[in-house]
Amino acid sequence: MSVRIQPSSQVDESAELGEGTTIWDLAQIREEARLGRGCIVGRGAYVGPGVRIGDHVKLQNYALVYEPAELGDGVFIGPAAVLTNDFYPRAVDPDGRLKRDGDWEAAGVVVAEGASLGARSVCVAGVRVGRWALVAAGAVVSKDVPDFGLVAGVPA
Repeated sequence: MSVRIQPSSQVDESAELGEGTTIWDLAQIREEARLGRGCIVGRGAYVGPGVRIGDHVKLQNYALVYEPAELGDGVFIGPAAVLTNDFYPRAVDPDGRLKRDGDWEAAGVVVAEGASLGARSVCVAGVRVGRWALVAAGAVVSKDVPDFGLVAGVPA
């Protein structure tokens, strides 16, 4: 079994892909990202620089996983789910200058082993979703979710 990468995807040469991982059409895997064995990255999904993903993780179509997120083994990220990384998202600073990398500190989302995030759910920067927790479709997670927890709604 080897890695399968569709020609229309973009996988940085410094990314590490585990044995049996599949990267589907139009997906983008950025610099220094590390995916474990047997992962599936769906069409149009995005994995940011330095993101760490465990074994047997599924990122469904158009899921967005921004750095420095960490996903444990067996995690499911539903279609169009978003893991954000900025507590105070702005395009410009108070003086009107375009914000750059050094103008903010990325805060990653941690999704523990076996947890599932439903379609179009959003995890706000810095939250932790516990082991085997379930986030309902469309939920906005603004606080940590305990192990085996179930959350829904806005805010979840």
